[in-house]
Amino acid sequence: MFKFIIALVGYHYFGILGGVLGYILGAMADRYRAYGVGAINPINAALRQTVFLETVFILMGRVAKADGVVTQGEIAYVEQFIQKLGMLPQHRDLAIAMFKQGALPEFDAGPTMQRFLAVCGRTHDLTQMLIVYLIAMALSDGVVDTAESRLLAAIAQDLGLDQGAYQRLLEMVLNQSRFGTSQATTSTALDEAYRALGVSRENTDQEIKRAYRKLMSQYHPDKLTGQGLPADMIKIATEHAQEVQVAYDMIVKSRTPQP
Repeated sequence: MFKFIIALVGYHYFGILGGVLGYILGAMADRYRAYGVGAINPINAALRQTVFLETVFILMGRVAKADGVVTQGEIAYVEQFIQKLGMLPQHRDLAIAMFKQGALPEFDAGPTMQRFLAVCGRTHDLTQMLIVYLIAMALSDGVVDTAESRLLAAIAQDLGLDQGAYQRLLEMVLNQSRFGTSQATTSTALDEAYRALGVSRENTDQEIKRAYRKLMSQYHPDKLTGQGLPADMIKIATEHAQEVQVAYDMIVKSRTPQP
């Protein structure tokens, strides 16, 4: 496939970013061959995807190092994240290099975030997805500690999210994580399902449906693809959407009178 060849050439001549950009451009070339000229918007899509990937892995490193130590659990999470993206070994090396760069104490992440704002800042959903991935990174060891929470809030603010919006994202990810691990326990699963949607038993059916639709819209694959989320990351967003769907179905079933 073109994407692997071009990625290697880009890495050889231009380093990490050249490799990532080469991979994305090659993937677009593959898509063009399969679906024709209407399938892509080359310049905007390539630039957004390159910057998004760079920012994700660099800031993941930053978050992992927030408490002073990058743990084996955090490294394992990044490896699992890369596997979900379906990266080949050479592209895994590029992602790991970005992660390590972000974890360096002397590394200044300011230019990375300014570049993200310049290229992706107008697409609110991309900013939200970036923060979701970073919160999940912090949560990889089971808890978002004080240093991580402070850094995440600062990153969210620098990327243009107010603290209310950040707190809603944080609660959403925490609740969905709890729901994902509690489904086997019937006594708590329904309560976690409500929290995963950001609602309670006191909310009406219509209020719950609105919350569900809002979350599903946030994770909608077509919407995220159109805004520049790399295609390989769509499946991770889809996993979040599936958790939302399961939670909503459980709530609807519990509210439906049984014959």
